[in-house]
Amino acid sequence: MSQHLTDAPAAPAPAPLPAAADAPPRTADESGDWWRGAVIYQVYPRSFADANGDGMGDLPGVTSRLPYLRDLGVDAVWVSPFYASPQADAGYDVADYRAVDPMFGTLGDADDLVRTAHGLGLRVIVDVVPNHCSDRHEWFTRALREGPGSPLRDRFHFRPGTGAQGELPPNDWESIFGGPAWTRTTDPDGTPGEWYLHLFAPEQPDFDWDHPAVRDEFRSVLRFWLDLGVDGFRIDVAHGLVKAAGLPDVGHAGQLALLGNAPMPYFDQDGVHEVYRGWRRVLDEYADGPGGARIGVAEAWTPTVERAAMYLRPDELHQAFNFEYLSAPWDAAVLRAVVDRSLSAMGAVGAPATWVLSNHDVTRHATRFGNPPGAGTQLRDPGDRELGLRRARAATLLMLALPGSAYLYQGEELGLPDVTDLPDEARQDPSFFRAAGQDGFRDGCRVPIPWSGSAAPYGFGPVPGGPSWLPQPAAWAGLSVEAQTGDPSSTLELYRAALALRRAHPALGAAPGLTWLDAPEGVLAFRRDAPGGGLVCTVNLTADGVEVARPGRLLLSSAGPVADAAGTAGTTAPVDTADAANTVAAMSAGNAGTAGDTAEGGSAGTVLLAPDTAIWWAI
Repeated sequence: MSQHLTDAPAAPAPAPLPAAADAPPRTADESGDWWRGAVIYQVYPRSFADANGDGMGDLPGVTSRLPYLRDLGVDAVWVSPFYASPQADAGYDVADYRAVDPMFGTLGDADDLVRTAHGLGLRVIVDVVPNHCSDRHEWFTRALREGPGSPLRDRFHFRPGTGAQGELPPNDWESIFGGPAWTRTTDPDGTPGEWYLHLFAPEQPDFDWDHPAVRDEFRSVLRFWLDLGVDGFRIDVAHGLVKAAGLPDVGHAGQLALLGNAPMPYFDQDGVHEVYRGWRRVLDEYADGPGGARIGVAEAWTPTVERAAMYLRPDELHQAFNFEYLSAPWDAAVLRAVVDRSLSAMGAVGAPATWVLSNHDVTRHATRFGNPPGAGTQLRDPGDRELGLRRARAATLLMLALPGSAYLYQGEELGLPDVTDLPDEARQDPSFFRAAGQDGFRDGCRVPIPWSGSAAPYGFGPVPGGPSWLPQPAAWAGLSVEAQTGDPSSTLELYRAALALRRAHPALGAAPGLTWLDAPEGVLAFRRDAPGGGLVCTVNLTADGVEVARPGRLLLSSAGPVADAAGTAGTTAPVDTADAANTVAAMSAGNAGTAGDTAEGGSAGTVLLAPDTAIWWAI
């Protein structure tokens, strides 16, 4: 269970931090297809910014930091759940979908967040959790209180048990968090009763989406938040709403290993698509209002990317997370194949591909890439920090150069590693406490991010030395926003430069298609063309320096220096934010790539590309 830290005194919001130098002006894009090339930044509110000093992030804290996100260069903010909840699973157990949990603020704070974001040219996407609710939800508490025969039970999956006395679960389904996916109830008279389904924690009973009241309720919930002004929804467990008729057995244990790899009777059932056709009609009701399209983003773990694309047919949702890309190893052949499959599958339904490296459920990619391939996505081994960060920086330029939309997870722009050495007593991931479930190490990517100062909580809260719901490492003082701002070699300034270039360069973002170029083994090189200028991205994914063609003028490097083919020491360092702004200005004047160039000059010859390095070239 998550802690509620409620005894700390109230305090003013954190002071603003330095902005990116020469940040380009931001205006809201009113076009209907803004989402096709958007960069969307995930805020995990309990770990982003704490305005009242109680150790838990909150909505006023998020609002206070929105100028930072504008200056970073993102287009939209995705806010993880902040609804009324007992916090059995960090807010993904919702008790009231139309209320803000007091630990995060009030409904007025949510309204202020949306209005402030829009004033800064940012869109806001909020989580919706339709597969399950909290066991404190009014429907479920009434269903338990009223006992067998209650009409409220039809809105969930209540079933009699098997065995002589009903003492065994109704089927062999397993919880994602470990153990059986069923919990037995106690009837009002104190006798053992029916069982209810929960694909996650027992505190998260699954809705029965065959019931019309469930479908009506969620259409109403969508309209509630759309009326408040949100620009879309990230749909948690979007693949899980509809279960196979009759709830058939899977037939064996160890089901977690099959998720996303094999058909399951409780995930990715065809009936879910009718649900999202209904949701799309609701979203389209608001598309002609201020801000243009309202979007639905599916968190859908499916056996193939083609199955994921089915959620994005023209009358369904707009985007789906690309988990195949997120889980791909640092390997050129594998990544190229994933990119090709993704672009092909999404192109077939007219949807943009999405690209993501980290989120609140997986070990941060700066740590994953420092571990051996195949280690998984939830790790306790810190791996090689230097290697992981070097690869993470290169992976970022690769991701941001691909066609479509990109998702960033808070703190990745600081190069934060996962906190792999959290003491067990500090952990709060519910799957950590259940045998045979997920590894349960998601807390490591949820540690509050550092903003400023030399000691915890590093500006996360306004009280020096104040509390933090998860402990922050001492080494994070050097990774704070304050410490990295203005340092041209920092990961933060690399992100700022890359996002400024992506916003301005005509070949990046939603511009369609890419052309693979010949490259040495272990190197990826592709070209993107558009009226007004093209771009080549070259990435060395090997452990050695590799000689590659210089296709044009250098715009940005994930690491420097770059040497020429003869081994002469190069002069190219990562482009800082000011240089990026100059390059943007030059491109907008029709001189793509001329500003911000280096002494290497021109496009002739070759360069020696350092290991785990990515470069953008203007052509």
